[in-house]
Amino acid sequence: MSHGEMTPTRSGAAHALACWAAALDPGAEELALADRSLVDTVAVGLAAHREPVIGITADLPEEARWAFACHILDFDDLHMPSTSHISTVCVPVALALGGGARTYLAGAGVMARLGIALGWPHYSAGWHATTTCGALGAAAGAAVALGLDAGGIARAMALAVPAAGGVQRSFGTDGKPLQVGFATHAGVRAARLAAAGASADPRAVDDWLALLGGSPDRLTIDGPTVPGGLAVKLHPCCYALQRPIGAAATLRPAVPDPAAIRRIVVRTPRATVQPLIHHRPDTGLQAKFSLEYAVSAALLDEHVGFAAFTDDAVHRPPVRRLVDLVETELTDGGDHLLAGEVAVEAHTDTEVHRAALAYPPGSPQHPPLDGAFAGKVADCLAGLPVTAADIAWDRAADLLRAHLGV
Repeated sequence: MSHGEMTPTRSGAAHALACWAAALDPGAEELALADRSLVDTVAVGLAAHREPVIGITADLPEEARWAFACHILDFDDLHMPSTSHISTVCVPVALALGGGARTYLAGAGVMARLGIALGWPHYSAGWHATTTCGALGAAAGAAVALGLDAGGIARAMALAVPAAGGVQRSFGTDGKPLQVGFATHAGVRAARLAAAGASADPRAVDDWLALLGGSPDRLTIDGPTVPGGLAVKLHPCCYALQRPIGAAATLRPAVPDPAAIRRIVVRTPRATVQPLIHHRPDTGLQAKFSLEYAVSAALLDEHVGFAAFTDDAVHRPPVRRLVDLVETELTDGGDHLLAGEVAVEAHTDTEVHRAALAYPPGSPQHPPLDGAFAGKVADCLAGLPVTAADIAWDRAADLLRAHLGV
């Protein structure tokens, strides 16, 4: 969808994006994406009611608590071109302000475009793009929900710049979803301040882009609302693990007795393991960012779901044995989490079983089958008096309040 011929380098990034967001008139395909993102994100957020850690967010603002809940399981969708979790930020903003699908899409489009302008070097340097881009995306979406014009949206984005941080060292701890919650709230706060008349220089966004290694020259305004689409996760862990799990799972029928495995080799481009910082995890949270654990669990478990990412699951003797057998061979290059392909080998005393995968199920190139998506939602809502049909823009906020105690 085209929204004009705005040239970011002449008008400034914030002004160009604000004009785009103010003029956004989503079509049927974009509204369908928003509806799927709502169901996916809210279902994952509701599943977090089982997490005792939810209680630590009691004093946070509503949108921050929801963003935390929707991200704590690391089961929310991902925008591959920006390497950011768009919906865990933009859905809570839309729900908290009653903005609906257009609010979500405006925030998502701004967040995606800023992430693309920052590029892979930003993520590979250790920044958490969900929070750096998320604060400004949340501000844009919230400003649209509050009815601000393009000038107000640009000021809101500029006011969110001081909160646009977050690093990958927090991965595997509560700090990761908390910094997402902080960014989401910062965007809403910035939009409310802009609505109240706070002044700001929108060119602060250009300076922010440059300081974080990005460039307004890489900012594209035309094209789909969410360029490249969104990847749906089918396993509750980092997106960088979806592909290795998919490849390793295909080997399970060939090696029905994991005790027979003597060696496991994983070959993949170096870029694809950027966020996988825990090699011998001790907790379920750390396991969500462990290549060695994910491959081992996929060789052991029929389904790598919620049960695979508990502290007890991580300490199972069979999985600990396999984790110690995993060798990684990283090739140079790659500029995103699905660069090249992943190859997994399981060696026994007599055979070597191999599998390779380029795109995991759930990626835009390999969209999830309706049954797989429905199964994910059902797993998330198990034990709750809620179905996917109950999740709609006019009811989702009440569902989250009721089940997360906001």
